[in-house]
Amino acid sequence: MRRPAPLALAAGLLLTLGLPPFGFWPLALLGSGLLATILRRPLSTRHRALVGLLVGIGFLAPGLWWMTEFSLPGWALAMLLEAGMVTLAVVLVPPGRWQLVGFPAALVLADLMRSYWPFGGVPIALVGETQIGGPLLEAARIGGGLLVTALVGIAGVGLALLARRQVGRALVAGLLVVIVAVAGTVAPDGVRRSTLRAAVVQGGGERGTRAIDSSADAVFEAHLAATDLVPPGVDLILWPEDVVDVEGDVLKTPEGDRLAAVAALHNATLIAGVVEGNDKNFVNIARAWEPDGRIGPFYEKNHRVPFGEYIPFRSLIEKVADVSAVPRDAHVGHGPGVLPTSAGRLGVVISYEVFFARRARDAIAHGGQVLLVPTNASSYSSTQMPALELGAARMRAIETGRDVLQAAPTGFSAVVDRRGKVLQRTNLGDREVLTATVERRTGTTLYTRFGDGPFVFLTLLALAVAWGFTIRQSRRGDPLRAFVRRR
Repeated sequence: MRRPAPLALAAGLLLTLGLPPFGFWPLALLGSGLLATILRRPLSTRHRALVGLLVGIGFLAPGLWWMTEFSLPGWALAMLLEAGMVTLAVVLVPPGRWQLVGFPAALVLADLMRSYWPFGGVPIALVGETQIGGPLLEAARIGGGLLVTALVGIAGVGLALLARRQVGRALVAGLLVVIVAVAGTVAPDGVRRSTLRAAVVQGGGERGTRAIDSSADAVFEAHLAATDLVPPGVDLILWPEDVVDVEGDVLKTPEGDRLAAVAALHNATLIAGVVEGNDKNFVNIARAWEPDGRIGPFYEKNHRVPFGEYIPFRSLIEKVADVSAVPRDAHVGHGPGVLPTSAGRLGVVISYEVFFARRARDAIAHGGQVLLVPTNASSYSSTQMPALELGAARMRAIETGRDVLQAAPTGFSAVVDRRGKVLQRTNLGDREVLTATVERRTGTTLYTRFGDGPFVFLTLLALAVAWGFTIRQSRRGDPLRAFVRRR
């Protein structure tokens, strides 16, 4: 393998083909195998960094392409920053026989870093998300997306070993992947307590329009009209994020009165995405109205979208860039996303929060029986972001053992069962109502109970052990000695 650079770029492109909306998850495993094959060689640190950068670019340039709909320079900067974290992880992969341990750990480390930094993380287009729709996703019930990432890495090492005709070791890697995936299918995922008849409302309309450029009244009226299609007998009506946009307290507006009347008319709990603003900032909440029209609880979005709902370092950024699309910053909410309502104790993650496993886990750990995802991807004209968001909802369903209801103004709105299967999905741009009977569930999955902590510890331990044995072998005259000296 004399030209690792183009092969590294190809490995990244194969990985990105596993992401929604493509969904070719076997190709992502091939990409992992190709990368593991490249890193098997004792390359210098400089060459390994180049490999890592090219893999990151091949993976994230397409995977983060949705950013170009807002800012091409912003996409380029973000892609390079995120690719830098992939580069660091690749540099940390030991060559040789301990790659079986170090390579999966390095992939997990890359996803972990990207999930927490910068600005609280941008966990979109992760390696674990390349398996949405594939059998490895079942492992998320045990260890979340990070365990799925580790399995992608182990499968990649197995394919690399198979290419080198090391059949025995390849079979060990493959067997480990199969065992963990099968264990995920039988792992505990809570207990069914009762059922809930729900309606998910999608008002429809033109896509590719930003909130600042759209008519709040038109969006609100579209969702009122769509709610007329809700059949009788439902317990819950879910509206999307930011389809009720008012100045001041919604309870003191005509919109609030009309929403109370809708809940009373249908004798159902209504959850609507409300933005309440003033001259300086705004709040983004999921607000409940009870079946008799009384006001219910609300949840305020905790994790804001950087450069979408607030401008980091605004006073500095506005001197060098146009920030008119985000004229004011969102207030930061606090606490778990749980709404105790007549329809049950409902877990909530609002839009961007669906990409953060810790937000969904927190909601379910505090008693959420169903997971709601009111979102708004109408700003995107392409399919990529709605598909990525639905993919994340499927991951959260498996991690938490909860049915998921997702509502978006122009799609995708969907019903997802606790096994991550999409039972219903709307078309983009259409006015539609989905009705489904979902389960109210209690109890926890292993991931809900323990979170990412154990896998973070195991990742760091695996890298330390892999490098410890690699260095030890080099001191005994192993051919990798020259590699270790070059570092």
